[in-house]
Parts: sequence; structure tokens; C-alpha cells
Amino acid sequence: MHHVDGDPGRYINRELSWLEFDERVLAIATDPETPPLERAKFLAIFSQNLDEFYQVRVAGLLDQVAAGVTELSPDGLTASQQVSLISRQVAILTRRANGIFLNEVVPSLADAGVRFCQWDELDDTDQKFFRAEFDRRIFAILTPLAVDPGHPFPDISNLSLNLAIRVHDPEDGEQRFARLKLPPSLPRFLVTEDRQRLVPLEQLISAHLDRLFNGMVVDEHQTFRLTRNADLDLEEEDADDLLEAVEVEVRRRRFGNPVRLEVPATMSDQMVDLLQRELEMDDEQVHFHDGPIDLSGLWSVYALDRPDLKFQTPLPVDARAFTNSNGLPADFFSVLRRGDVLVQHPYESFTTSVEEFIHQAANDRHVQAIKVTLYRTSGDSAIVASLIRAAESGKQVVALVELKARFDEENNIEWARHLERAGVHVVYGLVGLKTHTKIVMVARAEGDAVRAYCHVGTGNYNARTARLYEDFGVFTAANDVAIDVQNLFNFLTGYSRDVSYHRLLVAPDHMRADLVDLIRGERPAPVGHTPRGDGRIVMKMNSLVDPELIDELYAASQDGVDIDLIVRGICCLRPGVPGLSENIRVRSIVGRYLEHSRLYRFANGGGHESPSLHLGSADLMPRNLDRRVEALITIDSPVLLERIDEVIATQLADDRLAWRLTDSTWRKAPNVAGRESQLELHEMARTWTSHARTT
Repeated sequence: MHHVDGDPGRYINRELSWLEFDERVLAIATDPETPPLERAKFLAIFSQNLDEFYQVRVAGLLDQVAAGVTELSPDGLTASQQVSLISRQVAILTRRANGIFLNEVVPSLADAGVRFCQWDELDDTDQKFFRAEFDRRIFAILTPLAVDPGHPFPDISNLSLNLAIRVHDPEDGEQRFARLKLPPSLPRFLVTEDRQRLVPLEQLISAHLDRLFNGMVVDEHQTFRLTRNADLDLEEEDADDLLEAVEVEVRRRRFGNPVRLEVPATMSDQMVDLLQRELEMDDEQVHFHDGPIDLSGLWSVYALDRPDLKFQTPLPVDARAFTNSNGLPADFFSVLRRGDVLVQHPYESFTTSVEEFIHQAANDRHVQAIKVTLYRTSGDSAIVASLIRAAESGKQVVALVELKARFDEENNIEWARHLERAGVHVVYGLVGLKTHTKIVMVARAEGDAVRAYCHVGTGNYNARTARLYEDFGVFTAANDVAIDVQNLFNFLTGYSRDVSYHRLLVAPDHMRADLVDLIRGERPAPVGHTPRGDGRIVMKMNSLVDPELIDELYAASQDGVDIDLIVRGICCLRPGVPGLSENIRVRSIVGRYLEHSRLYRFANGGGHESPSLHLGSADLMPRNLDRRVEALITIDSPVLLERIDEVIATQLADDRLAWRLTDSTWRKAPNVAGRESQLELHEMARTWTSHARTT
């Protein structure tokens, strides 16, 4: 097969590739070696992923269709064609997810003593318990809304679970329709008093409809759920107050344009037609379910106190470089003066590394300033508490809070106000750019100078996700990094342009061009120049979408460069295609942790004849390279390089969690040696020191 530049056949469709990633998540739920409650959890994750996909990606495609946009995707499809292909694939995945729930998860949990029940399957004791719960916690917060000439069809908020109800008056026989919103404050599945049986919330409420429609006869009651466009539509240039503008948009999000209607397969045609008509949705936007709608509610099931039905996951270890012989935290500043330290979460504790670093900085009387970027942080953040304490003690504290972090806007608004009240200088990012980089700088007075200590990471400053996301972080007191980070903060908080960096690759300024140079530097030297060693590139990322960089990798492959790509999610590159990409291998690791780190390793360092490795916040997507502030730090320590090479080798040898992409088809890697990289990395973390000593 011959492909020329610009040929749509060179690329896999971005949206369909994302659906294939969610299919790999779903595969964990059907793996018999996955414990029963973990299977339920991965069904919940699959469902949540699909919700976000519809709220953002499908919503965007439908907007393009409505606006008559004719531009094709890199793989040559119109927006309308993509929506049709997505609908067909999602119908298949939804049926599969429902089948996994009904035929695999429900029986396996029942065997372990946790039973999903219909209302009429409960005995008198359970029904009595739930009737009391209904009276005590539910009845008062239910509001049935009639639909008739005097009562227009109610607004249906995004992702709310609802009951559509048809009743008739026994006296005149007239049929009426009502909508009842299920309270979002209640769990999707309710648990009996003995914690042994589970009932869907709608079953309990449906059993009490006679209390809500006194004197009426209920003909039909069915659940339904609406997904709306939830992407921020923000003209920042017109926003005098970015914080206020984001707050307004978050409120509007609840009632964006409808993009998906989920209904049970048993819903009558009459009721489906009514909902479609009132919500102005076509047949392609209606999704039918055999199982319960909204499997993300299985998180409440996963919360059951049954550790025997979950992964037996080892606890993270404290980073040895930051731990004294007595097991207590070392003085981070003296450790970093001796050399850089690398940590990998969740195998090494986020609490005793990143949080402890900021905690020590907040309490150190010599520290004069702390600067940090906060993209997603948790509600009970120890980092935020440390920043507040530092500001209250008179230190200068700067927090760049990215208000536009998708689906975390409300959380970030709340913490931004909290920080401002404590005297922290809060900056809300740059107009037109999301600040996605993960950096901290601590300025400390030492002698007659100020020394900077920095952290550059691949993950968010969020303790909750750090237990679930795999990420790297580098701590350093190196002067060249300090100058780079200071320049980057000056760019973010003030006015500066055309900054040159030493050890950071920064987007949107130079990262794209730097990565192109690094890829080209692995290709054979031109005739007449000194030949370099064999070219080799290894990249690990969440998503590979950017056509320009994909083309650069194709060209490198055609020049004989050996390329391994570890891509968790979207991959638009087609590996293993003769004449195009036969030297490129692509794999995806999908397991109990979300592979989140981004690593870019070049055997010849872009033509400098020594290895170089860059890690940080950026994926190879147009949005990361062109519309976000991102940073990759260059790792030049042989000790740290050696450790990262061990991680890469472990992931390339994985045959338990790994999937392989050939051309455009994903297949599970053959399980020959039974190597599970995530468990192996837990064991390796116990022996790593990862301290690049300079003395």
C-alpha cells in the first residue's frame, strides 16, 4: 500500500480510535481474572467515559453538522459521516456493556453474596425497610411535573436520571404524561439493611407512584436520561472577569443542546416518540438499553465494604531519596542540593513526596516564595492547605488556577476563591490558552542568594487521582531548570514572549518544532556526514493525534528508525503498514491504574549522539502543542535515565495488560509470560533510589 502526504488513508479516525480505547476499558470488566467489584467499577468508568465523549466530542460534531461545516477530518470524513459511524459503534458497545452487567457481573456478585434485585424479588423485611427509607429520605424531595397545555415539557438537566410516566384518570379515561426527576443526591443502587442486596433507585420510586399520583392509574413508567452539549462556549476576549464568565458557562452547561437520549428497550413507541418530539432529537440520537441506564452509578456498588471482591493492590512506598533511615521525611532542600530526584506514582507516595515538598516549603522560614500551577486539584487538598498557610505566614504565594480544566471548573472556582481570601496571588491563565503544565517553584534564601527548587510532573497536583493515575515527577535544584521555570511563570503571570529555554520544551512556543527536530535527528545522517548510531525512538503518551508529528514518525520509520509507541488512548497513526510504517510498533497498557505519564526518548538525542529523554504534561495532539501551555523537562542524569528505561522495558514486555495495534486493528497481546507491568512496577519501586547525586 502506497500512501502520500495528505492521503486520508494515512490516519485512523480520532473519534473511532477513542471508542476503541473505551472498548479496551470494557474488556477489563469481562476479564474473569478481574475481581467482581472491580468489574463493576470498570463498567462505571466505561459509562462515564462515554458520557464525556458525548458531551464534548459528539456535541462538537453535531454543532458542525448544524452549522454546515464541510471541512473533512484528517482521515477524510465529514462530521455527519463520523456521527453515523460513532452511533453504530456505540450501539454495539452499549449492548456489550449491558450484556456484561446482566450476564457476568450480576451473577459473579450474586455468587459472592451481593445480589441485584427487582422490587418484587425483595422479601417483606427488605420491602418494609425500603418503604421506611422512602418516607424518611425520598418522598419529600420528589416533584412530579405534569405535561399538558397548561404545563409545558420541563427542562431536563444534563445527565439527570428521570422517570417518564403515563397515567390515566379512571373517571374520564384521559391519558396524561408526567416527568419525575430522580434525586441526584441519592445512590443509583440502594442497599438493603444487611448490605446483601441492591435495588435500582427507580425501582423503589416506581413502587411508590401511587403516593405521587393519588387516584390515578399508572399505565407505564420508564427511566430515561438525556446528555447535553457540555463544552464551554467562552469568548475569553470579551470576558472582563474570567472567573465570573466561567461560572456563568458552567451554569449554562446543564441545559446545552441535547445530543443523546437513553431509554430502556422496553419503552413503548408512544413514549419514545413523545420524548423525541419534545426534545427535538432524531432516531440516531436515541440509545436503547437492555440493562439499567447509567452504569456509572455502579460506583456506589464498588463502595461496598468487601475488600475480598476488589484488587489486592500493594500500598505505595515512600520515595527512598526523601526518607531518613528512621522512616521519617528527610529535609527535601538538602536532598535536592545533592542532585535530582525522580518519583513515579502511584508506586511511590504522592503524599510523602509532592505534598511533603510543598508542606516543608510552607513551613520553612527561609522560603520566600512558592509558585504552582493547579489544573485539577482535589477538594480536600493538602497542597491548597499548605499554600494558604504559606500565604498567611507572609510568604509570597502564586497559584495559577486553570478555570477551564474540563469538568473541574466548579471545583477550581471554589478553590480559587478560597486561595484569594487567604492572600494567595491567584492568576487565571492566559486568554485563548489552557495552562496544562504541572510545575512548582520554591524560592529559598540561602546565604546572600536565593535558590530555586522545582518540581516538574506529568500529572495533576491531586492526591486522589495520584492513587489511580500513573505519573512521573522530577524534583530538582538545578540552576538551568530554575531559570526556565521562572521564565515560564513570568510568561504565565505577566507579559513576555520569545523566551528561550535550556532544559524545558514549552508549548505553544517551541515544543512542536523541538519534537520535529528530535525525531529527524534519529534518521540516518546525510551522505558525507559522520554516521550516527542506530536511530531509535520510544514515546509514551495518552493520545497521538497530530498529523504533522505522525507524518514525521512515518518518515523516520521509512528511513529505518526503530520506533515503539505506548499510547493509552487515541492513536491516529497506523503502524506496521508496508512502505509507510513497518518499523513502528504501537501498544496500549490498560489496567487498574490509568497510564498518564508522557515520555519521549531519543537514542541519539536528536543528532547529539547521546540519549535524551523528555517528560511532562504534553500529549501529541494539536490542542496540546498549539492551544495549551505545556512543559517537558529534559532528563540528563544517567541514573534517572536508567530508571525510566527500566520502566519502559517493563511496559514493552507486558503481555497481561497490553494491547497491540496493527494497521487499524487493536488486539490483546498474547499472554505468554504473564507479565503485568503495573504489579512489577510496585515491586521495583521498593528498591529504587532514583537520586542523581552530584556530590
